[in-house]
Amino acid sequence: MSQTTVLKVAMSCEGCVGAVKRVLGKLEGVETYDIDLKEQKVTVKGNVPADTVLRTVSKTGKKTAFWDAEGSVGQA
Repeated sequence: MSQTTVLKVAMSCEGCVGAVKRVLGKLEGVETYDIDLKEQKVTVKGNVPADTVLRTVSKTGKKTAFWDAEGSVGQA
């Protein structure tokens, strides 16, 4: 079953975006992803548990947290 995971990721440049793209491209079950550098927002759609997406993106060394509806973030 496909689900959407939205993360707040501390990205400051296109190099950061590239690092996130690399790990998401290798993650099994990801159907699509969208990376918004300006908003520091990563949206991932696919058959992947949210915790797995969070852990995978965290491996880039970027500060990563879930993006909740109120705009505040949970810490990873």
